Amino acid sequence: MSNHLSGPVEDVTGQSGYPAGHPPRMGFFTDTSVCIGCKACEVACKEWNLVPESGMDLLGSSYDNTGALGADTWRHVAFVEQVRPRESAPVDLGMPAVGRPGGQEAADADRDVTWLMASDVCKHCTHAACLDVCPTGSLFRTEFGTVVVQEDICNGCGYCVPACPYGVIDIRAGDGRAWKCTLCYDRLRGGLEPACAKACPTDSIQFGPWDELRGRAQQRVDHLRASGVPRARLYGADPDDGVGGDGAFFLLLDEPEVYGLPPDPVVTTRDLPAMWRAAGVAAATAAAVMVAAFLGGRR
Repeated sequence: MSNHLSGPVEDVTGQSGYPAGHPPRMGFFTDTSVCIGCKACEVACKEWNLVPESGMDLLGSSYDNTGALGADTWRHVAFVEQVRPRESAPVDLGMPAVGRPGGQEAADADRDVTWLMASDVCKHCTHAACLDVCPTGSLFRTEFGTVVVQEDICNGCGYCVPACPYGVIDIRAGDGRAWKCTLCYDRLRGGLEPACAKACPTDSIQFGPWDELRGRAQQRVDHLRASGVPRARLYGADPDDGVGGDGAFFLLLDEPEVYGLPPDPVVTTRDLPAMWRAAGVAAATAAAVMVAAFLGGRR
């Protein structure tokens, strides 16, 4: 028996009940190798979706004032500072030299200070545990394969918060309801690309049909590796991973943990069918034991 809460899904939108002829699954491919940390995506997201401001106080650990995704931060640009051995020749990342990470002097003459920058967002998982556990139907799968919260239906129970393997969705302080990226569902229905992708000046955030993005992303990884970036890899693009592949996936230049991402995310509701079967067997066994004890006592 197949588990509909895990594993690859050929048509995630069709599995959700949409009829044949529905739009293709849409998503994000974020190429962190060309991210310049400008935060235009954060600003555009907040302006279009009326997301409350997050404050302008730097965290002290980097040029970051938002820290992580949450109810008031639907796009978060991470700044990861690294000190690495100096390379003999610059690597061509396919972007202008202005704004390219790296080039700062380290205390050691043989080392450079480099920056990894990445714009993080809700992954719009193929198997979305937040959607699985929502008791009110506030979370739903759209005709574009994305996952959206209907704030007028959310009762603030918070079940979705621990269910998310990425720590994306959160309860808004003073509001009591869950909020996260909608992949600009209103813009998609009007034939527009999401605000963050529209505002990105380097095309680090790319929007389009999911299958096309995956092919484009793999070509980009192959190009970077051939250009001397052996650590380049895709994160979240594999349908065989623990969440069935992410609707929003990334090209990373280092291990996922360096960017604050889980190395092997698994949908937290994956084992629910097995747990219910085990509970049923246990209950039946307990009932049989009680019946046997009762009948034995009567003898």
